[in-house]
Amino acid sequence: MTQYLPSPEGQSPVHGINRPAAATAAAVAVPAPGAASPVRRAILGGSVFEERIGYARAVVDGDRVHVSGTTGFDYATMAISDDVVDQAEQCLRTIGAALAEAGCTFADVVRVRYLLPDRADFEPCWPVLRARFGDVRPAATMMVCGLADPRMKIEIEVDARRPADASEPGRPC
Repeated sequence: MTQYLPSPEGQSPVHGINRPAAATAAAVAVPAPGAASPVRRAILGGSVFEERIGYARAVVDGDRVHVSGTTGFDYATMAISDDVVDQAEQCLRTIGAALAEAGCTFADVVRVRYLLPDRADFEPCWPVLRARFGDVRPAATMMVCGLADPRMKIEIEVDARRPADASEPGRPC
């Protein structure tokens, strides 16, 4: 599901930087039926956290796609495995769906961030991560930090660049 983000008058829809109102309106205007998509749009993944906290699963901003930190919850059932590898696989399924809606694949990912409360949980995830990113070789960072829920063992965030032929969300890849 795509939702277009409004922007406060005179602010950049990305960073809150002051801009002329005409530039802001052009950047975030909702198109008329049949018209081209605006430069910025939100992709919602169905997580209850998106509504409660106020964020989107991903934001498409021109040719850039920013996928929010994604945990191992299956948002359809709100279930989460106790196994870190299972959680990593679920993270990647959720991220893959957001990328597809944005007109991308894992091959378009340029940056990935891994956040884990326990550094010992990272190495068991390597085969799963290599399967998605091994040929892509995005810039990557792994950080050890606390996550929002103690059941969460990994969170993955990616940035991608939409290919020139990605004019339609969910294009076949």
